[in-house]
Amino acid sequence: MKSLFCCPLCAGPLEREEHQYRCPAGHCFDIAAAGYTHLLPANRKHSQNPGDDKEMVAARSAFLEKGYYAPLRDALCHLVVRESGEEQSPVLLDSGCGQGYYTEGLFHALTGAGKKPGMAGVDLSKFALRRAARRLPQGEFAVASVYRLPLADRSVDILTNVFSPLAAEEFARVLKPGGLYCYVVPAPRHLWEMKEVLYEQPYENPAKREDYPGFLWQGVEQVRGRITLENGADIMALFGMTPYAWKTPKAGVERLKELHQLETGIGFDIHWYRRKDD
Repeated sequence: MKSLFCCPLCAGPLEREEHQYRCPAGHCFDIAAAGYTHLLPANRKHSQNPGDDKEMVAARSAFLEKGYYAPLRDALCHLVVRESGEEQSPVLLDSGCGQGYYTEGLFHALTGAGKKPGMAGVDLSKFALRRAARRLPQGEFAVASVYRLPLADRSVDILTNVFSPLAAEEFARVLKPGGLYCYVVPAPRHLWEMKEVLYEQPYENPAKREDYPGFLWQGVEQVRGRITLENGADIMALFGMTPYAWKTPKAGVERLKELHQLETGIGFDIHWYRRKDD
């Protein structure tokens, strides 16, 4: 079966066999028992197991399964279906797909709209991809860098990026002209009440719209709401999903750990773009 991925060593097309991917040049990549493959060459790895570790992935999965971010997933799905055009078999790449929470939602939204999408997801964490591949066996998932995507030029109709690294040049390379790019960023006061616990002087996230070479900005969908976290495990799982986990002073983290409940606002901006014609 022809794969959505291409060989990371020679860029040749990959065929998906029962237990491996193979390109015409003879390069082979095993498919793990969980259903994902590894397309990140050893010389591009910065650690033995790059990306989120097993514990981080488990906590994030438990948090998302409780539906706290369902409003974002639903809004993203609605936007993608609305803007997916007439293509009946669109190829969708979820860049930085994690455990496939949004990937699965997008697949069901597109199939519910009568389409037959091809779904691909890349992430650095093999622990996240184990869950993604089991969650959506209809998709293809690979350990890979968003800065060296293992996909051919102009092979993707829709590209989504939810709180993941942005590689505009690579995204423009793999998207077809007119292709849809959705980029999810936190709204200015996303998790404001959590920030009030963490920092003496909380700050708003930047709200400036960015322009990227190769893309035309089309608009922004705003998602706003409030959630109540009912236990410390959920609070710390949410904290671990944010950049604050890497740069918060110890005193702020300790204050957060003492909480048994937290009500906070959530806010997401979904910027959407079209790939320019060359």
